Amino acid sequence: MISSNGNRADTLGDHADVIVLGVGTCGEDLSLQLLDAGLDVVGIEAALVGGTCPFYGCLPSKMMIRASNLLKEADRVESMSGQSSVSSNWNQIAGLVRQLTGGWNDEGAVERYEKRGGRLIHGQGKLTGPRTVTVGDKSFTARKGVVIATGAKPVILPISGLESVNFWTTDDIIRAENLPESIVILGGGATGCELGQVLARFGTRVTIVELADRLLGLEEPEASEVVERAFADDGIKILKGAKAKEVEPRGSSIITRLDDGVELSSERLVLATGRKPDLTSLGLESVGLDSSAKFIEVDERMRAADGIWAMGDVTGKAMFTNVALYHSAIIAADILGRMQPPAEYHSVPAVTFTDPEVGSVGLTESAARNAGFDVVAVTKQVAATFRGVLHGGTGGIIKLVADRNTGTLVGATAVGPPGGEMLGLLTLAVHARIPLTKLRSMIFAFPTFTGGIGEAIGAYGRGVTTVLDPEYTGLKELDELIAALGD
Repeated sequence: MISSNGNRADTLGDHADVIVLGVGTCGEDLSLQLLDAGLDVVGIEAALVGGTCPFYGCLPSKMMIRASNLLKEADRVESMSGQSSVSSNWNQIAGLVRQLTGGWNDEGAVERYEKRGGRLIHGQGKLTGPRTVTVGDKSFTARKGVVIATGAKPVILPISGLESVNFWTTDDIIRAENLPESIVILGGGATGCELGQVLARFGTRVTIVELADRLLGLEEPEASEVVERAFADDGIKILKGAKAKEVEPRGSSIITRLDDGVELSSERLVLATGRKPDLTSLGLESVGLDSSAKFIEVDERMRAADGIWAMGDVTGKAMFTNVALYHSAIIAADILGRMQPPAEYHSVPAVTFTDPEVGSVGLTESAARNAGFDVVAVTKQVAATFRGVLHGGTGGIIKLVADRNTGTLVGATAVGPPGGEMLGLLTLAVHARIPLTKLRSMIFAFPTFTGGIGEAIGAYGRGVTTVLDPEYTGLKELDELIAALGD
């Protein structure tokens, strides 16, 4: 086995085909693709190899969400099946998360990387010249180029008194051995909502403070309404249009004072106000790039400069793991001289794993209108689909946003128990620009949640489509559009 302390790098010299600066999820993926193609790769990582996704985000948080949803699902037995009784045990899920992450230890990832032939160095890397990266007192030069994949870090708000309290980020929730009795979460975006619901279902009193006028402000307003109703059912207190002005310790509690004078007392305070790249320490000036920028500008092949690529969160091109891996495939093809379509972002799918889930792709209705599209929008309640009725009147919506000029979907949202899974068909439709006439002519499985998309489009015929929801929003406009396309 090759040591990750730089000894093999010393042995093999200070040159490589490619240097990957940041070996998170996409950095590791790219490295392994290049190694399998026979290239010599040096990976430099300041934190955990594999990054946020396997240690905090994609996997651990979703395991916690699964556990909390099971608790809630058991509560729903009495509405349909009989009697049930459950009790939560945070220690159990905390133990499973420790097992999943190896106790937040990346030895397995390091071993995997080095067994494939990569040279891995733990340390803070910095560009010091064209295709040259320095780590400590050691410098490496790449024959083909350098790929920057250093990810993003939690945003720490400039709140008065914050330095005086032991606040958490969302990463600290993932590592928590014990839960507080009460918690205030600043930020009602995807992560704050997901983890806030988890904590509430495991018995913590949760208050979410959101600056905007609704939770999940990047989603459709109808989606926000569904999630807010679900949160009320979970006992979560939501303060919208509110801003934290200052915080202070008071005994064993943390006092959060809002700009309207309201004081919130909680055992813990969590900052869930997003993540952003830190470009200041990367030495971008040495290759002619701007270290004061918010993101690294790239072209459709993810090239930032001669011999420099960037991918993932540092590019600001939709900060999701699936997008970062998409970038990895494009860069690998560019380096290896393989055919690969250039990057495009008109059909980026995203899922917020609340209960119910919020799946969305492409543009919201307001974003589409602002972009100049002549929009037809359809909204159907999931509870008014056939599967929704069978499931027990579950809250949720299916919203489709179509361009009147092309007759294709430019965006869609599915909120419901399997909102993320329903997104598959919708993502394909937006990505491939499938005509609405073609979608309406499909035979959908029945009765299924995905079939509810067919009901929203009118694929079963107007009689069946409207029998449960005779006046759902936008049906007349959609009928007229599809009829015009048929002509």
